[in-house]
Amino acid sequence: MARPTMSEVATLAGVGLKTVSRVVNGEGRVSRETRARVEAAIAQVGYRRNEVARSMRNMRSGQSTDDLGLMLGDLTNPFFAAVAAAVIAEARGRGYAVVLASADEDPQAERGAIDGLLGRQVAGLLLVPGGRDYSYLKSEIDHGTPVVFVDRPGGGLEADEVVLDNAAGARMAVTHLAAYGHRRIGAIVAPSRWATTQRLRGFREAMKTEVGAVDPSLVRRLSTGSVAEAERAARGLLAMSDPPTAIFATTGFMTQGLLRALGRRRDVAVVGFDDFPMADMLPVPVTVVAGDPTALGTAAAQTLFARIDGWAGPQTRQVIRPTLLPRGSGEIRPRQADG
Repeated sequence: MARPTMSEVATLAGVGLKTVSRVVNGEGRVSRETRARVEAAIAQVGYRRNEVARSMRNMRSGQSTDDLGLMLGDLTNPFFAAVAAAVIAEARGRGYAVVLASADEDPQAERGAIDGLLGRQVAGLLLVPGGRDYSYLKSEIDHGTPVVFVDRPGGGLEADEVVLDNAAGARMAVTHLAAYGHRRIGAIVAPSRWATTQRLRGFREAMKTEVGAVDPSLVRRLSTGSVAEAERAARGLLAMSDPPTAIFATTGFMTQGLLRALGRRRDVAVVGFDDFPMADMLPVPVTVVAGDPTALGTAAAQTLFARIDGWAGPQTRQVIRPTLLPRGSGEIRPRQADG
């Protein structure tokens, strides 16, 4: 489907092309009434300014670029850096470049960043969603710009998804700890997003299966997800009169905070979700449930290219299964009670 043009906006609004151009570019000399009429027409036809065409006048109008747009989550997270590397490698093999953007999990900033990517006339969008409603992108899909959600589903829009099986990974962690004799298993849970919600669900499911119940006092749900907050939560668990003998941390940052709280202690088992740099080089190497960001990014890029190449099948949902990496911290057995 062809993209809406400025001419269509002008016809619908009953104004000239120069008037539409002034509204689109934020210039003056347009009455409030006329501006409102043009803006309504822009919204109705789904017109979007071509940022590339503004800087490269020789580009044919409406022609998409050989760029992909990639909206990431928290750029300080090594997981998303690995996803980006996989997408870039796949795109390079097809002669495409990747334009990166990040809103640091801020839904309002994300909307502006996505609009910026679309303004560059990217051939397709890969989104690690931080918001709840992406229905505003339906017109982009209808006009030929495919969208693939990565790591999390996007609400309000039917689009392809490539996600991790987060609940299964958490079940692996609890089952592993239970196999080493642990029954009082705590959890440090990052702020509620889709992935961590699924991980908490998997934790609770496995606890009911392996232990018979979940002690709510052993589950600490955090508000910011920082390493410092995770450390404070871990210290609170360790200070309990009947503390956990093992702790599951739902993200790499949570695991790092937990390890700070433990210090030199070697009597509490630890399993974290998401690997992190040097985890295997610590005095007690850290057992983790590792997602595969390379597989995630590669599958997402391949799905997007299939759409770009014209595949019009129904929306797909690919689920990447994580792997448990036993390294030492998750294999510590609980101390026997005295007496």
